[in-house]
Amino acid sequence: MSKYTCPDFLSAALVTIDMQQDTLDGQPIEIPGTSAILPTLKSLLQSFREAGRPIVHMIRMYLPDGSNVDPCRRELVEQGAQMLLAGSNGCAIASELLPDQAPDLDISLLLSGQVQHVGLYEVVIYKPRWGAFYQTPLEAYLREQQISTLVFSGCNFPNCPRTSIYEASERDFRVVLVEDAMSGMYERGKEELGRIGITIASAEEVQDRLMQGVPV
Repeated sequence: MSKYTCPDFLSAALVTIDMQQDTLDGQPIEIPGTSAILPTLKSLLQSFREAGRPIVHMIRMYLPDGSNVDPCRRELVEQGAQMLLAGSNGCAIASELLPDQAPDLDISLLLSGQVQHVGLYEVVIYKPRWGAFYQTPLEAYLREQQISTLVFSGCNFPNCPRTSIYEASERDFRVVLVEDAMSGMYERGKEELGRIGITIASAEEVQDRLMQGVPV
């Protein structure tokens, strides 16, 4: 592993992608495997909280008129599809993943492109498209926190997580993908990420190294 891509857990942040009610089993845009990773991700989140490391929850929110929806889903929302609608229960982050006494999502604040704090060192950011960095305050927030390493987890690797990981890589962040806290993973995807210097690790490996403050 290159010294330029080796994770530094003393300056790491955990990023969750689209872990919202509507993506869980039996919901409008159910993503297979997303409900199954909830226990692992919950444990991983708790480890980051105990270590005092930042956590960023990236989410999607659709307006009922479809005006902020990506083109491939816009017509569905315009026609009344109930998915990730701003302010709905389906838009909310899975409750077991949030810290105790976390406030409800501040829809106006998030849609205006600002960061919402939901816990100590824990924030929510709205993303209008697949990538977590596209037209969001994510990079500025991470630079303010002096973050060098991003640990990615969440929903449906082929779409939003993969896009976000490539965006992070091209901004020279060191990147870790937690394979058992990510739905939609497949072997070729892991091989391709390995070729661009992404570290693939289990949640247990990340938790161990997080507490020790050493590379995976």
